[in-house]
Amino acid sequence: MRVVIIGGSGHVGTYLVPRLVEAGHEVINVSRQQRAPYRPHGAWRQVQSVVIDRSAAEAEGTFGAQIAALGPDAVIDMICFTLASAQQLVEALRGKVRHFLHCGTIWVHGPSVVVPTVETQPRRPFGEYGVQKAAIEAYLLAEAQRGDFPATVLHPGHIVGPGWAPLNPAGHFNPQVFVTLACGEELALPNLGLETVHHVHADDVAQAFMQALAHWSVAVGESFHVVSPAAVTLRGYAEAVAGWFGQEAKLRFLPWEAWRTTVTEEEAQATWDHIAHSPNCSIEKAQRLLRYQPRYSSLQAVYESVQWLIDYQGLLTQ
Repeated sequence: MRVVIIGGSGHVGTYLVPRLVEAGHEVINVSRQQRAPYRPHGAWRQVQSVVIDRSAAEAEGTFGAQIAALGPDAVIDMICFTLASAQQLVEALRGKVRHFLHCGTIWVHGPSVVVPTVETQPRRPFGEYGVQKAAIEAYLLAEAQRGDFPATVLHPGHIVGPGWAPLNPAGHFNPQVFVTLACGEELALPNLGLETVHHVHADDVAQAFMQALAHWSVAVGESFHVVSPAAVTLRGYAEAVAGWFGQEAKLRFLPWEAWRTTVTEEEAQATWDHIAHSPNCSIEKAQRLLRYQPRYSSLQAVYESVQWLIDYQGLLTQ
């Protein structure tokens, strides 16, 4: 197929684009700027790159038409964040594509009720990101279920992999948390450290998109969680990381209001967003219908990211 991927040079696209090329698809990557993928791969030499500033084109009302003009059989949208953005694209592509895949987020669920959370549980999103992503999901699936548009929504968890700092055991993105644990120093965690986070390796997300393309007849009109086989608690995550460096985690637990004073406001906000969601999602549906089989556990995926920070960013030498 002729596949147009919007935002294909990001985390997931770094792995997805080579998979698409190796599967024999003609691939067009649409992005705002010419940037290198996180990992080099020879397949990128076979990819056509098209530069479009999505925000500017949407403001002019031309983005959807520009994507349609590329003549895609399938479109993978990695960077849609508002309902209006999704609607403009759908209207331009209606009747012109065989399959449309949208990258959502497990944050469409809001706080968990019954865990592991399945795709059919009622949506209770909070925060602009989760609310908009839930609205996009509802719109796309309604269009698909009416038979008007062949959409599938894939909901990744916290995406990790070599090339960027992963969500850490304190629930934010400061890599110094890993240094603290590696050196056997004390780490403060909020509450009892029993809230959960649910990672997924970027290549496993790429695998899920490939499986959805391959199983389009059962994927259209459906949403799927794309995460590792199991979530981890902040406490368990911290203990595992310390163990990678031959240390026993020295953890201190503080009530939220006391803990937030130990970090920056940005870090506190990131942690609050993560622990207020405490995601723990089931992949049974994706396994059953898409034959999705993640290669990485949460901790294995994070380990690759941390190793990259050590090898290429000098994490433990700073």
